[in-house]
Amino acid sequence: MSNKEEKEMTSKEENKLAWKTTISASMANYIDAGSIVAGAAGLSLWTSYLHMSDAKLGLLSALSSNAVSAAIGALIGGYICDKYGRKLVYNCSMLFYMFGMLFIIFSQNFGMMLTGYIIVGLSVGADIPASWTTIAEGAPAKERAKHCGTAQLAWAAGPVIVMILSVTLGHLGLLGSRIVFGHLFVVALVTWLIRRTLPESESWLAQKKKEKQLESEGKSQKVTIKDLLRPVNFKSIIFLLGVYLFWNLAAGTMGFFMPLIYQTVGKVSAETANLLQAGLFACTAIGTYFVFMRLGDKVSRRGIYAVSAIMAIGAWSIFLLPASSMKPSMLLIFVVGYGLSCGFGQQPFYQLWASELFPTKYRASAQGVMFFVVRIALGIWSFVIPTIMSKFGFQLAAACMIGFLVISAVVGIVFAPNTSGRTLDAIEKERYGKLSA
Repeated sequence: MSNKEEKEMTSKEENKLAWKTTISASMANYIDAGSIVAGAAGLSLWTSYLHMSDAKLGLLSALSSNAVSAAIGALIGGYICDKYGRKLVYNCSMLFYMFGMLFIIFSQNFGMMLTGYIIVGLSVGADIPASWTTIAEGAPAKERAKHCGTAQLAWAAGPVIVMILSVTLGHLGLLGSRIVFGHLFVVALVTWLIRRTLPESESWLAQKKKEKQLESEGKSQKVTIKDLLRPVNFKSIIFLLGVYLFWNLAAGTMGFFMPLIYQTVGKVSAETANLLQAGLFACTAIGTYFVFMRLGDKVSRRGIYAVSAIMAIGAWSIFLLPASSMKPSMLLIFVVGYGLSCGFGQQPFYQLWASELFPTKYRASAQGVMFFVVRIALGIWSFVIPTIMSKFGFQLAAACMIGFLVISAVVGIVFAPNTSGRTLDAIEKERYGKLSA
């Protein structure tokens, strides 16, 4: 075998491993979004069965994987990920997820449901920075957007499958909802089995080797919160929070409450509401694959981001109309417009930029801190949004979300970094110079 053939074979093997890692890590997005939407799809059933008041409903949403518990999990998981390795976190997180999911599946009272939601949220939160970091570190420089887009594709696929299952099993009532949650348990089990066969991140291993060498020379420096507060890092954190936090306030509302909103504002049946939500996430998958994954490494990322942000604002503006004038066709316009925008907008770009703008030694920790802030903010918003909608109407809530999306749009369009096609090492050297361990 010639050297050329050996190199080609090695390249193919490396590419195969990169995609295997990306797909297995992307399942964190599948179960994250799937868990949120599974709760949303069966919300009316569980509310009736568990006799949940507005306060209990708000508490469940606030402490779920949609918000606070995921925030705490991300903070812890990000730190462990940088200190002990990516593999440890994204393997153990699946075990905790399955344990928590059993509480939800077999819930007989509000306490069991809440406990399950908290455990699931903690595990999902810990998994997200580990998985997103692993994807970026293992992806070829010229295909990083494509690999990161795969996670977004999984984020869309989870809700689509959940909604289709919810509609298909709707005639079973609460049992159908338990089965929907059960399928997420199975997905987590399969993901855990696959992940056990994957190697540790090469970037992390190289960083740890460097740290040991410097330690032997008496030059080692521990990573502290001060590292994240350095001007270069603090600016990146503020930028990324501006992009993702405000967008997530609208997206989180959509993910958990939208089927209920379709029913109350659009006057459609529960089955139609779930189908509309499935259609929205299907559009997200289309936007991800045909725009972000195909163009994110080739054309202006700033331009792609701008188109997505404007589409999202336009879609939410539909709900500023009086509820009496709302028609199914308007709901469909929202589904298509906002769904497509989510596919190549703030979340995939946040995932991409958050992995690119920080060095290896605290890449996951930085993501964990930001995810913590984002989900805490969403938790607070999730706690009050049911009251806003019931007391003041959804028009006011929609106006708030448009305001959030405008802020996110301006920040992303104005301050988008130029990192396309460059290795993580090259980006790190440009931003930080020669870093010590």
